[in-house]
Amino acid sequence: MPTVHDWINNPLGVVDGLFAQSNSCPDWEKKVVEYFKEKLKLNDAHTWVPSLNDVPLHYLKPNSLVKFRCMVQDMFDPEFFMGVYETSDPTSNSKQVKCGKYKDITEGGVDFNSRNTVTSERQTFYCVPIPGESQWVKESYAGTSQVRVVPSTSYVPNRHKRSYEEDDEMDTQPQQMKNISQGAQSSAESHGNIESKRQETEAPSHDSSPSHCTSSLDLNFPLPGEKGPACLVKVYEDWDGFKLNDMLEVYGILSVDPALSVIADEREASSLLDPTEGMETVEEQRVHSPPASLVPRLHMLYAQPLVHNNPLLPSSVLENNGDYLSSVLGELVSIRAELLTYLTHVLLGDSLAAEYLILHLISNVYSRRDVLPLGKFTLNLSGCPQSSSYTEHLYTVIQQLVPSSYRLCMSLHNMNNQRMVPRKDYTANRLVSGTLQLANNTSLFLDETQLEQGQLDTTGVRNITALGNLISWQKVDYDFNYHQMEFSCNINVLITSEGRSLLPSDCQVHLRPTLNPPNLEEYLSAVRVAQVPSQLNKYRIYLSVARALNYTISDEITKAVEEDFVEMRKDDPQSMSAEDLHRLLVVARLLSLSHGQNTLSRDGWMKAKQLEALRISRTPQKKCVNGNEP
Repeated sequence: MPTVHDWINNPLGVVDGLFAQSNSCPDWEKKVVEYFKEKLKLNDAHTWVPSLNDVPLHYLKPNSLVKFRCMVQDMFDPEFFMGVYETSDPTSNSKQVKCGKYKDITEGGVDFNSRNTVTSERQTFYCVPIPGESQWVKESYAGTSQVRVVPSTSYVPNRHKRSYEEDDEMDTQPQQMKNISQGAQSSAESHGNIESKRQETEAPSHDSSPSHCTSSLDLNFPLPGEKGPACLVKVYEDWDGFKLNDMLEVYGILSVDPALSVIADEREASSLLDPTEGMETVEEQRVHSPPASLVPRLHMLYAQPLVHNNPLLPSSVLENNGDYLSSVLGELVSIRAELLTYLTHVLLGDSLAAEYLILHLISNVYSRRDVLPLGKFTLNLSGCPQSSSYTEHLYTVIQQLVPSSYRLCMSLHNMNNQRMVPRKDYTANRLVSGTLQLANNTSLFLDETQLEQGQLDTTGVRNITALGNLISWQKVDYDFNYHQMEFSCNINVLITSEGRSLLPSDCQVHLRPTLNPPNLEEYLSAVRVAQVPSQLNKYRIYLSVARALNYTISDEITKAVEEDFVEMRKDDPQSMSAEDLHRLLVVARLLSLSHGQNTLSRDGWMKAKQLEALRISRTPQKKCVNGNEP
């Protein structure tokens, strides 16, 4: 008997059923997408769809509907496929027209001379899990899933109990994976051979030599140490509407046919024998056609762009969520007070620094005026304790509050050796990722307390320049060898340092501790542990909602600010520059939003002036040269 979840277990059945009506319904392809969109809207149906982020690949049924929360890391060239093809059966002399959409492999007996053949085009995105996604985010998304999975009976590997978290050795053993796929090819008389499937999904042998590692099966994650699946997402329509580094939740049909790996090996072998067989280089074939057991294919039916990846909020906080927003706004002020107390303890009793840290955490590039990103608020927290563990604990606190983050230790070794700027590899025809290829709203924690004396080499200087451009202009210039391509971003940068940072910042706050615990690590650990999960969830919702609020300034307040600016410059024109006014307006905006107010009041303006006066009184000011520093 059919069940309500047949569309999840057998989505191709739905596609083939609508395709069969294509003569009477020319727009059947649109109806396919609409069908799944409608199904996903009903009664939290999306929670019944297995996620590649949570469920190990070998527990998923091939050709079933799955979802993947990801970032678009690269976009490959469009490819052609048989959208419609005809098969012939020699024994019965019968012919059948079939749909090739949402599939990688056509069925046997294809009549290549048929007039019914339709060649179509699709785009391929290389997608990776959202870089730096916090553990609480992963656990929360997994916790809302109603999927109960067992190892797939049609796709059974030897490693039933393994998960993606344990499969990171696959990153470093591409040669072993290549051997597996070659083994699948030699043992399979046909693409449907079951033994081929079994060998394709076995875990790599630990006694194989990894000495021949190539970049071909490097999963190309932007951040070192990342774990999880990478995926080739096949996009059939409106692919121009997607951009590099977009966050998406993709719903699509899972394809893990071992034949894909066999075909890739055959293409590689034929191109070695006869280079004219294919236009792609061997390196490009390896990158674009990795084993399906390592990089599954996902044929997109529908993709939900993610404005944020906070699982505690609706996907669109401010759209059609008036009831939700009004209920949250009523609590913002009280939650802010609790968060301020918590951060004050973390910052060793410095309530002013805690105020500015809240403003930093809700900052957001809301618009761009020419090249100037409006709304960014890079904070330099100077005067950090020399204890190397302090910044680690501070980062852990940030990590517990924001959906995505990364701590970059600015040691001399990292600056001179880490690849931060993505670059184009023309041989393999792919974008090699770098640390600064991050999704919007990621918190980047730059730990300058780790910087020691020494000489920055060419790479180090390039990396420092890239960080400076990111902070000042919210952009990263990707390296395309013969030219640079500018990619705008929206990344919150927090710099911790002992003295003033060597990098530019929008605001420097010198830490002034009022607490001196005998054991700093024990104190900070106790402060963190004291925050129960329900309280942390309040903070997480607060920060995401506050940064998503709209903001305006009335004409009346604008005029009052202008008059105040003239008054402040009357006695000493040097005391208030245009840059100072800009920063004061940013602080006033963030201060209003942090209290749940979407417009500036006179009280808000006065409070911002008081905060800035207190901050400036702490440190002797050097005149800024580039307008990016206070």
